[in-house]
Amino acid sequence: MRRKKIAPETKVRYVEMYKRGEGSGMALARTAGVAPASFQQWVRNYEVYGPKAYTKGYQHYSKDLKESAVRDYLAGKGSQDAICKKYGILSKSKLQKWIMKYNSHEGFKPSGQERGKIVTTGRKTTLEERVSIVGDCISNGRCYAETAEKYSVSYQQVYTWVRKYDKKGIDGLKDGRGRTKPDYEMSDIERVRYENRMLKAQLKHQQMEIDFLKKLEEIERR
Repeated sequence: MRRKKIAPETKVRYVEMYKRGEGSGMALARTAGVAPASFQQWVRNYEVYGPKAYTKGYQHYSKDLKESAVRDYLAGKGSQDAICKKYGILSKSKLQKWIMKYNSHEGFKPSGQERGKIVTTGRKTTLEERVSIVGDCISNGRCYAETAEKYSVSYQQVYTWVRKYDKKGIDGLKDGRGRTKPDYEMSDIERVRYENRMLKAQLKHQQMEIDFLKKLEEIERR
């Protein structure tokens, strides 16, 4: 079913009626033919941008703003409505997508000038190091930039290693170039140890996602 399109001037009229106390949000939403949550979003955007809120085109949000908004929300510094109002986010669904993305496998990828601040010079690593780096990255929601900084490797290295692990498992992290003991000679005991380490990392991340979804559902029921 297609969503009913409401003219900007109609939104302004209903919101101004609400702000003058000429009806409750629930009643005015029903009269306007929209969900109460949508009407609340009209009010919030009006309070941030005024009547121009409904004529704004595509709104660009920086990576820093997205991360700050998500972290504030996860830290309990306000409801989704309050966070959207604080950061001028026009749609609560955008914030919800950012929250999910922040806790997903991708996170927020840096771009432009921000990328230059994160990427460090790549360095040689052992298989043991790569397993530790990838495991840490996965268990913490795949925050490539933070992992790169923590282990003094480049963002691209971390991103590439995680992608290779996703496709080929531990074998994807092997690289015997220029090494005294090539990675492909790892023993069965080493392989089991590495795979157990990665399994623990994945389980930790899955539990984080479960806990997050429970928290999000609890907040949305309030």
